[in-house]
Amino acid sequence: MASKYGDANRSGRQSDSPDGKRSYRKERSPHREADKPRRRRSPSADSEEDRRRSRKYDSRRENRDNERRRRSISASNSEASRRQSPPRRRRRDDEDDNRQVARRRDRSRSPRRRRGRERSTSRHERRTRDRSASADRTRRRSPPAKKRRRSYSRSPSRSPPRKSRGPLPSQQESFQGTEPSSAVDKPIEKQKPNFGTTGLLAKEANTVAGTNTVLKYHEPAEARKPPSREQWRMYIFKGKDMLDTVYLYQRSCWLMGRDQAVADLHLEHPSISKQHAVIQFRHITKTNEYGDRESKVKPYLIDLESANSTHLNGKKVAASSFVELLDGDVIKFGESEREYVMMLPPP
Repeated sequence: MASKYGDANRSGRQSDSPDGKRSYRKERSPHREADKPRRRRSPSADSEEDRRRSRKYDSRRENRDNERRRRSISASNSEASRRQSPPRRRRRDDEDDNRQVARRRDRSRSPRRRRGRERSTSRHERRTRDRSASADRTRRRSPPAKKRRRSYSRSPSRSPPRKSRGPLPSQQESFQGTEPSSAVDKPIEKQKPNFGTTGLLAKEANTVAGTNTVLKYHEPAEARKPPSREQWRMYIFKGKDMLDTVYLYQRSCWLMGRDQAVADLHLEHPSISKQHAVIQFRHITKTNEYGDRESKVKPYLIDLESANSTHLNGKKVAASSFVELLDGDVIKFGESEREYVMMLPPP
């Protein structure tokens, strides 16, 4: 059956040349035609086979373009990863080390090295043999060394131990192997904690509010305000003139001094201390000769360790001690000329 292209489908088409010879022209395969861009024909000449070929060509072309894109993307990714990743030199270094080790092994296995080793070992053996032989000869010639005996005699330089005049240790201690009680050092006593008062809390309590001034005096537990029927007063005189009157019964404690921020009764003389003295009313209970108890509020004078002291009726008052005040007593503070007279008017 004749094919579409005639009898010369397999071998090619016959064509008559101008010389009269027949030449066979090879038919191009459809695959090669698909590689080249297809020429468009008129729609009347298109056949089903040409459409099929055009579809094949388009699909192959698309596949080829996709493959090229994938290869370009993979190449760009690999190049970027190479730029970002640090150079791997460890493998090269390891390979260089392995090569050096292999070279050393080859050198050690060489016949020259073996001969050198054998010569060094033979020389070492000869030296050891010569040394051992010389040592044996010296042992045979020299007589055996005598052992030195220990001399237990004491040297004359050492002085004999002195005998102690103290009592001998007890037999029980010497039997047990313990040292005598006199020789044993006494253990050092640790310092015990001191739980006494430091005075810091009292100092904080006695500080005047709003200032850093610390009061030298604080009222005792027996401090009381005198009763209204006993109206104690103190008159201030300078020579024969009376300057002022202080009503002592209005308070339980009177602090006198030069510090105006602290003192209850301000004294201006420069010889007077800032906190000079105190007049304190105290509730005192006494027992008479019959056993009866009598309690009464009485005024007392105390000097706060002032620089120029306090005088009562011309006598110096001891510092930091209470002295009872009576009706008609005269008090002088420091070198001041003013006199402070205590008076208890009749009820």
